[in-house]
Amino acid sequence: MQRNALVAWSIWRLRWGLMLFFLGLALPTTALIYYAFDQLKWEAFHLNQILAEELVQRIDREYRRIIVQEEARPFTDYAFLNVAGSSDRGFLQRSPLSKFPPDETVPGLIGYFQIDGQGRLSTPFLPSDEDTTAAYGIGEEERVGRQTRQNQIAQILSQNRLVNARRDTLAKGRNKGEITANEAEAGFDADIAEEDSVPAQAAFDRLATSVFQDEKRAKLKSLAPSKMGALEEKQPALKQDERRGARKEQAILPAPAARPTARQALGESVQASAGQIDAKQLRITTFESEIDPLEISLLDSGQFVLFRKVWRNGERQIQGFLVDKEVFVWNVVRSAFNATSLASMTDLTVAYRGQSLGSLNGHATRYPLNSGGDLRGELLYQTALSAPLSDLELTFRVARLPIGPGGQVVVWTAAMLALVLVSGFYQMYRLGKAQIRLARQQQDFVSSVSHELKTPLTSIRMYGEMLREGWVDDAKKPRYYDYIFDESERLSRLINNVLQLARMTRSELPVNASDLSLAECMALIRTKVSVQIERAGFEPVFHETTEANVYLKIDPDHLSQIMINLVDNAIKFSAKQEIKRIEIGCDVLRDKHAVFRVRDYGPGVAEDQMKKIFQLFYRSENELTRETVGTGIGLALVHQLALLMGGRVDVVNKLPGAEFRIYFPILKPRKGK
Repeated sequence: MQRNALVAWSIWRLRWGLMLFFLGLALPTTALIYYAFDQLKWEAFHLNQILAEELVQRIDREYRRIIVQEEARPFTDYAFLNVAGSSDRGFLQRSPLSKFPPDETVPGLIGYFQIDGQGRLSTPFLPSDEDTTAAYGIGEEERVGRQTRQNQIAQILSQNRLVNARRDTLAKGRNKGEITANEAEAGFDADIAEEDSVPAQAAFDRLATSVFQDEKRAKLKSLAPSKMGALEEKQPALKQDERRGARKEQAILPAPAARPTARQALGESVQASAGQIDAKQLRITTFESEIDPLEISLLDSGQFVLFRKVWRNGERQIQGFLVDKEVFVWNVVRSAFNATSLASMTDLTVAYRGQSLGSLNGHATRYPLNSGGDLRGELLYQTALSAPLSDLELTFRVARLPIGPGGQVVVWTAAMLALVLVSGFYQMYRLGKAQIRLARQQQDFVSSVSHELKTPLTSIRMYGEMLREGWVDDAKKPRYYDYIFDESERLSRLINNVLQLARMTRSELPVNASDLSLAECMALIRTKVSVQIERAGFEPVFHETTEANVYLKIDPDHLSQIMINLVDNAIKFSAKQEIKRIEIGCDVLRDKHAVFRVRDYGPGVAEDQMKKIFQLFYRSENELTRETVGTGIGLALVHQLALLMGGRVDVVNKLPGAEFRIYFPILKPRKGK
């Protein structure tokens, strides 16, 4: 027990020593890998910031291309007809904006419009005199479509109080002679009184200042409720401060560029007949115009309106176009976003004046590894487009952040290091544990060999001295000679086993194999073990085989050593049993293997020790309390010798006893089968 406790203590020390050593290597390695991952994560984060910035620049360039194209349009393009060429030799042509359906050079374009100083709405879809549409090659079906699109534009602008639809209708009725001028003026006055409308075009001025009002409104909402009462009391002064702030903001903005001035020609009136235009009746007026840059605003009805202010001979007009919000925003943004790797790792939100217009979510991970868990939802990049779309804001947030190829190298390196460390330390633990057990077994082996050598030598010496001194009568002498012979045989087997073990550990154990039949093998076994069994007081039982034409390629000496050790083991563990019988036999299995059997009628072998008993120096009994003799190398030699001859050894429990089986491959098949 004390020896087992020392072995357990040694294994415990080995286990904890290796564990501390493992932690000493694993912790700094883990920290290094974590730091490498963290660096790769932030490098990927900054790289994606650059990608997001480049994407916004591409989107902004596309919008700028549209804006520049629209700002470059001359004033005259917003009418149904204009004149190309010089004022004295110009020729009449339809405006490029009069195409129907309109060219969608602007994504989501609904149509162009123009509002004069009196608030009258016109579009390039129809001439001012709609009765002359046939003269321009416009069929009835196309005219209805143009009229429908023009009414749609008028309805949208009217819903957002940018034009007075009633005023526009009365003006058209007066032009056609359907109502008098007095009725029209009365209609204007009644309409203005009814709707409390602002002066013509003033609604567009109000759109331009809505950004400032929205910011002030947001600031008021963010204040604590306790301060709201005081603010309500100071509301008049606050409004004055807002007006001063608005003027101050406008003052610090950079001075606008000078309005582009152009000399243009416009056909003011046209005499038209059923099928052609009389160019001689065309009156062309040349004028100076100044054009402001385009502005943009989101209408309450959900469309974007882009408009500009035009001064024509001192009179201001509003020109612009309506676009569908969804198409205008997402056709450009989605196509550019999906064409980049950001589509797989970020969420893009588009907002107008702080109000979200929708978002695009990262749809797939292109890399098997990602480190975006702790950065998910983190703001990656946020910016606004350039004027006039500066109210459109793009926000990128991290959805998943791929590690990239460098991260994969770190992962595989970390996996390999972990595998090497774990497997290496596990093997070291197994090796150390095996060495501790081997040291214990070697100590036991030395003790058992000393005991096994000392016992027969003592017996031989004692019986020899008694015979030499003549202390034994003639009747007992044969029995004493037998004792001396048996102990010398036992000593010889022990010495042979030790010598075999020494040669085996040095890989110097030769194999002198020869072809032997099963009958020859059984005869060899009988001669080697019969005396051994009988002298031990056991009954030998041999089961002879009837297979005469089966040959094995084995070493006779090794086979004899195997059978002697198995018989010796059977005698030792069944010495106290009632049935003292050793059975030895041989059979052929499926023409492929021959099996030799050695059975005893002892207690058998425990299930958990069936594999261990063939290990070197292993004994199932404690060295201090065991009752059987032996060194623990006999069955290990049986196992190794069988392997050297291409065989294998096994043990099965019988009721009662145990049966050891040695399998050898057949060299020659049976004849006549």
